[in-house]
Amino acid sequence: MRIDDPDRASVNSAPTGLILLGKTLNYKDKSLSVAPMMDWTDRHCRYFHRLLSPNVRLYTEMVTAPAVVHGDRERLLGFDGAEHPVALQLGGSDPGELARAARIGAEFGYDEINLNVGCPSDRVQSGAFGACLMREPALVGDCVAAMRAAVTDAGKPVPVTVKCRIGVDEQDEYEALQHFVETVRASGCTVFIVHARKAWLQGLSPKENREVPPLNYERVYRLKHEFPELTVVINGGIATVDEVRTHLAQVDGAMLGRTAYHEPYRLAELETALYGTPLPDRDDVLLRLRSYVEAHLARGDRLQHISRHILGLYQGLPGARAYRRVLSEQAHRPSAGWDVVERAMAARRGELRDRAA
Repeated sequence: MRIDDPDRASVNSAPTGLILLGKTLNYKDKSLSVAPMMDWTDRHCRYFHRLLSPNVRLYTEMVTAPAVVHGDRERLLGFDGAEHPVALQLGGSDPGELARAARIGAEFGYDEINLNVGCPSDRVQSGAFGACLMREPALVGDCVAAMRAAVTDAGKPVPVTVKCRIGVDEQDEYEALQHFVETVRASGCTVFIVHARKAWLQGLSPKENREVPPLNYERVYRLKHEFPELTVVINGGIATVDEVRTHLAQVDGAMLGRTAYHEPYRLAELETALYGTPLPDRDDVLLRLRSYVEAHLARGDRLQHISRHILGLYQGLPGARAYRRVLSEQAHRPSAGWDVVERAMAARRGELRDRAA
């Protein structure tokens, strides 16, 4: 059960079945995605990730509904057509405002509108949305219903989905998550992306909330088992191909977070393992990025706003440090252009030659 539009994303025709637990998994029916991450998954990051994986589903950073309705929409929502399938994540708790923002996002061409019910930051809590909405499933249902009606009325009936936690604060039992999903499902939501940690709204920072609360994958598996008609995507602590395969034997999709950002080539490895797409050469990926970089530099963008997303491309390989050093030291300069990326690649090759000498 894919949540993307089959007309928007092609799937490689190579065999993708895997014998696991006595059955054949067809990964064409499963989804791989990169989590929405504040300050990270901007349009430049997403374009770069698309070069690594033609089939991965990409998500924007969370954008608040008021910002979409009243702000600079091109700056907030603009994206490259190559990013499809791409989802817009919205933050908010007012059904009317979320409906207007969802309609705008659908009209911009996003393939999915996702409601954030998982972010635990103080700023989000002060706006009464994000993870604190786990305590208000009826309100989340109202928001989803309004958003679904808005995109349908606009003639753009894209999926409206929810990204949530397994609970917040004192919600230690499965029944709280079960009740949340049952309530929101009644609004017509059929896709739930579940971060397999609960959130502590007081006492932990957003960073700590990504690491300290223990992972409980079994709770997400149980959710899928009890609601087989729903599409359930699992998120949290997923890093390797084997881990993704294990999760896809239980649920409909796997969402990567920080690993996809810090070790982006992992997306290419997953693309090959799940969909049979040939593994790209890292240098070739950068060369394919050149026209995009030069086009954005010509529009007045700074190289550092793009290059910060490619720092981890050679993570773990000889020469990676020299590559990162050149980008870190030179990309921030006002005059920095594609030649800085070429120097970074040359520095990596130079370090490789020095090691071989």
